[in-house]
Amino acid sequence: MEILSVTLPRPDDFHLHLRDGAAMADVLAHSARQFARAVVMPNLKPPVRTTGEALAYRDRIQAALPRESHFQPLMTLYLTEATTADEIARARDSGAIIGVKLYPAGATTNADDGVVDLAQARTALEAMQQEDLPLLIHGEVTDSTIDVFDREAVFVDRVLEPLRRDFPALRMVLEHVTTQHAVEYVQAAERGLAATITPQHLLYNRNALFAGGLQPHYYCLPLLKLESDRQALIAAATGGDRRFFLGTDSAPHPRCAKEAACGCAGIYSAHAALELYAEVFEQAGALDRLADFASRNGADFYGLPRNEGTVRLIKQALPIPASYPFGNDEVIPLRAGDTLTWRLTE
Repeated sequence: MEILSVTLPRPDDFHLHLRDGAAMADVLAHSARQFARAVVMPNLKPPVRTTGEALAYRDRIQAALPRESHFQPLMTLYLTEATTADEIARARDSGAIIGVKLYPAGATTNADDGVVDLAQARTALEAMQQEDLPLLIHGEVTDSTIDVFDREAVFVDRVLEPLRRDFPALRMVLEHVTTQHAVEYVQAAERGLAATITPQHLLYNRNALFAGGLQPHYYCLPLLKLESDRQALIAAATGGDRRFFLGTDSAPHPRCAKEAACGCAGIYSAHAALELYAEVFEQAGALDRLADFASRNGADFYGLPRNEGTVRLIKQALPIPASYPFGNDEVIPLRAGDTLTWRLTE
């Protein structure tokens, strides 16, 4: 019997956390095996705030790659209220930095050094608009009076809409969208706005956080949302809209930091990212649109050349181990101990 398969132009991951040091070396090969390029997040400790720091981080990533790998890390800067126009110009001139990441202070892991008052970052934003260096946005407010499940929708209305009015030529990516409200906002934008979608937000709603007890390995920020939101994300990802593209937000944490009294936010999906997305697209009857979502839309938005070469997914069982090594600990992957229905071939 013929095995069902899908061949894609080699894809990119437009939102990836790699961490640093020995832990990074343990997870890097998973992404490098699947993706030609990845936009690497700058929320290390301390954060990657300057061009020099970004280039040094890129060197550490490249040194940790398997010898035969051609994987290319696309670097980002961590926006602060002290980011200068000169730093933005240096970032653009480097040719290695693809965007600047906005973390509202305290919004997620290692966001304590993020932006408190966006008005204080205006000089950097104006320079980014002039240099055509995109702004990559963690779209959540941190106001303690706002319900945690509403933080993205409030951000869109309260922060993103005026930001786009003030900087109409600044390209922006609303990363890891999770709500129908955010999807519809991106769909209504005439130009200059795109969004990434993660595998976990396509596969699960917020019930997964509590199924059979509190499930720390399904805890990420932004949180999983309602089933109606998940369906809106699936429709956006699989519907052919070029403003939506692949960004895993794969975010490894050691098991001890996840299974803790105050567990870290983040889901590790890099081990089987393409297989997880293929499951979603197959269920939606849209396998023919996976190539655009995974391999074309993001490159086109960022103005990058589309990748040469291909990868092949086959409909074949893929057992997922209970854990992977991660520095001095282990990381629990999404769908740990389960069996997926798609497999990326060598």
